[in-house]
Amino acid sequence: MRLPQVTSLQVVATGTLVFLVVGAVSVVVLAFALLGGELLHVVHPTVDGPVSLEVVAGFTGALGFGGAIANELIGGGSPGLIAGAAGVGVLAAVPAAWFAARLGRAARTMRTDPTPTREHLVGTLGVVVTPIPTTGYGEVRVRLAGQPVKLNARADRPLPGGTQVFVVETLSETSVHVEPY
Repeated sequence: MRLPQVTSLQVVATGTLVFLVVGAVSVVVLAFALLGGELLHVVHPTVDGPVSLEVVAGFTGALGFGGAIANELIGGGSPGLIAGAAGVGVLAAVPAAWFAARLGRAARTMRTDPTPTREHLVGTLGVVVTPIPTTGYGEVRVRLAGQPVKLNARADRPLPGGTQVFVVETLSETSVHVEPY
């Protein structure tokens, strides 16, 4: 059996390779900026410049990938053609940077519900899951912010499992005082 012989290899132009490396590094920086930007603060966590890291990474990423595509399409082998490809990359990078700035601002200023605290437990309904004795603690399950939460519970009188209860007081972050509902 005779194997076919490969006579030519497709080689990526040096300019294209440089543009691709710039784009790939920018994507990694953008991922760090979006997922854990506070890890990249070198000076101080509260110091912020006029342009965010997301914008810079979005700009250079689009510049790199846009330049690589343009360089391959125009066959950039000379410095002038590579500069033209870089110009096309800049044309792609400006709207990408604007979009990254808008997304980053939207993510930072997104309104969210307040974090539930122990005060939010008062007034919730629940059910006894571990019987509550005369002295000591049992366990109840309540819903806090739509999520089931199991807490230690005390009551003025013993309550068997399955009893519907009403939280009247929070004793600590993990324990409550309940009454039958």
